[in-house]
Amino acid sequence: MLYIPTFISIIEVLLVTVPVLLTVAFVTVAERKTMASMQRRLGPNVVGYYGLLQAFADALKLLLKEYVSPTQANLVLFFLGPVITLIFSLLGYAVIPYGPGLAIWDFDLGILYMLAVSSLATYGILLAGWSANSKYAFLGSLRSTAQLISYELILSSAILLVILLTGSLNLTVNIEAQRSIWFIVPLFPVFIIFFIGSVAETNRAPFDLAEAESELVSGFMTEHAAVVFVFFFLAEYGSIVLICILTTILFLGGYLFNFSLLLSLLQEIDYDGSIISQLEIFSSPLIEGLISGLTLGIKSCLMVFVFIWVRASFPRIRFDQLMLFSWTILLPIVIAFIVVVPCIIYSFDIIPSNVALF
Repeated sequence: MLYIPTFISIIEVLLVTVPVLLTVAFVTVAERKTMASMQRRLGPNVVGYYGLLQAFADALKLLLKEYVSPTQANLVLFFLGPVITLIFSLLGYAVIPYGPGLAIWDFDLGILYMLAVSSLATYGILLAGWSANSKYAFLGSLRSTAQLISYELILSSAILLVILLTGSLNLTVNIEAQRSIWFIVPLFPVFIIFFIGSVAETNRAPFDLAEAESELVSGFMTEHAAVVFVFFFLAEYGSIVLICILTTILFLGGYLFNFSLLLSLLQEIDYDGSIISQLEIFSSPLIEGLISGLTLGIKSCLMVFVFIWVRASFPRIRFDQLMLFSWTILLPIVIAFIVVVPCIIYSFDIIPSNVALF
């Protein structure tokens, strides 16, 4: 009987981890197809219907490759770096509420936990670049570390402004606080700053200086191949999906779907009540949970599309411009909002109850 809670915990972790890894696989295909469409190409279209199985073919190719490691590398840290990066990119999904009460761990300090986990992933990149004994990999890891540390400050400051409106570090509380209005409306400039910081935090173009092919071959993963390269690949796209879900939770209402508003609109056009009677089945908790998860997924997919759109639209900037943009432009703007938003909250007497107690 003592093993039952452990078994249930393992099942819960698998129910989240396996769909996340499948999502990551299809996000890579979606990115290649979307960028191909934007550049008037076909993209993957051979493996599977419409190229949908291309990600599995790529994964199989990398898994079957012979692994060659540098002779002068520190092999323990060389293999440990990708593993650390992948583990910490997946740990953030533990506190994500996929629906009302649908989370592995409904942690009261969920936002703080996600910031801590995303910061620790930097160590994997640093270890992988340093242990390879390659100047390109080392330069890429140094760039990545400086970039992640710089834009982590921007992200945490933007999240602080959302917390000022909710008074809680719990992700579910932040979602439920947006039932009246999504935070993207009153905090639209903060949303733009958060999005820019999240693009830089995930090493995506135009901020992919850590793996700049034109300068550093492939950055911190230049010497990695086969299976350990798959770890880096999964970690990068897992972080993209996670940061898109977090953006949805903080600014786009998360899993919220205003079903009562839909019913009220249908009542205006449904004179005989036939449509309303057919929709009564959706009032069950199971269907509501499915609708909530689907709503979160659609919003997150929209954010993933914006990530791909940005990559296809903007050229890569120089590393000094990247640092200058963070410290001299974004940071002063965020600090100004940190001063202005509390003043507005205090002036209109809308301080959250959680904060007002203190």
